[in-house]
Amino acid sequence: MGIFENTVKSFRTPNITTISLLFGQLCYCVRKTIDRYKKTCGEGSSALTVSEANLLFYQQESSKMKQQIEILQNSNRHLMGEALSCLSIKELKQLESRLEKGISRIRSKKNEMLLAEIEFMQKREIELHNDNIYLREQITANERAQQHMNSLPGNVYEAITSAPYNSRDFLQVNLRESKPNQYCDSTALQLC
Repeated sequence: MGIFENTVKSFRTPNITTISLLFGQLCYCVRKTIDRYKKTCGEGSSALTVSEANLLFYQQESSKMKQQIEILQNSNRHLMGEALSCLSIKELKQLESRLEKGISRIRSKKNEMLLAEIEFMQKREIELHNDNIYLREQITANERAQQHMNSLPGNVYEAITSAPYNSRDFLQVNLRESKPNQYCDSTALQLC
């Protein structure tokens, strides 16, 4: 209120001179504010070119980015347990709290992923068990078909083997080329 102090006191008894003085000071302040605004915006008499303005802007942005990078590097060092001597007790407690929260979130995510993996493996185990049962049934059916073929007389066997092969019905077996130990035990699933 320093500028208007004298005018406010004399304004109690308004007269033309006081009002014109007050108006003059107000105009002066407004002009000064407009001049500062123009200077800041670059519209003043010493206006910068576009390239100079861009250069100035990017220099300011660069310095801001350098400061942010430095802050992040220091924070990273602190999180890694380095450069802790410059921290106060309060800052160390805050850092410890942040680390504990981070570790808790990491463990939670790890447990979530492990549970999902266990669930997937359990489903896969059931699928493999079902596939195993199916394959055992197929082996048993094929062994029965083979035993049945062995019990048929020669002409009937040749008529069956000369029939077209349908993979959905049974696994075609050429008994003449079969070798001992070629077929696996039906009680346990094994690869031959």
